[in-house]
Amino acid sequence: MAEQQKKRITKEGLQKLQDELDHRLSVVRNEIAQEIEFARSYGDLSENAEYTEAKNKQTENETRIAYLQDEISRLEVVSEEDITTDVVQVGTTVTVKNLDKKTTIVYAIVGANESDPFNNRISDESAVGHALVGHRVGEKVEVEVPVGVLHFKIVDISR
Repeated sequence: MAEQQKKRITKEGLQKLQDELDHRLSVVRNEIAQEIEFARSYGDLSENAEYTEAKNKQTENETRIAYLQDEISRLEVVSEEDITTDVVQVGTTVTVKNLDKKTTIVYAIVGANESDPFNNRISDESAVGHALVGHRVGEKVEVEVPVGVLHFKIVDISR
């Protein structure tokens, strides 16, 4: 079986995931354990809504913990030394001109776990991010999106 390609992420993005994992392991797990213990004090567990709810929370938390552990093991941190402004890549900020609308947009290119399209933080795996990665200032890029084809010109690449 071929090894899966590592997903790229910034140092800050990895730290956020690790912080969430640590919080779930230490704080949330303990809180849920206390809720379960308290619900058990009500007696008959077969008709105990509080117990059922606490057990459901526990399942959700453990599922998220397993997901985070697996995801973190598959991530590769983009080191600051490897980030150049020669080409668009994870960790760079790219200014593009939309040639169709004559508008300028600034995107931060981040790993999939860090994306926040409403704040122009797009994943290198998104249609626009994927199309921009590897291109240089001055190059024109076509991006196929659900509403059609966008035409961009890369104006600037920064860190």
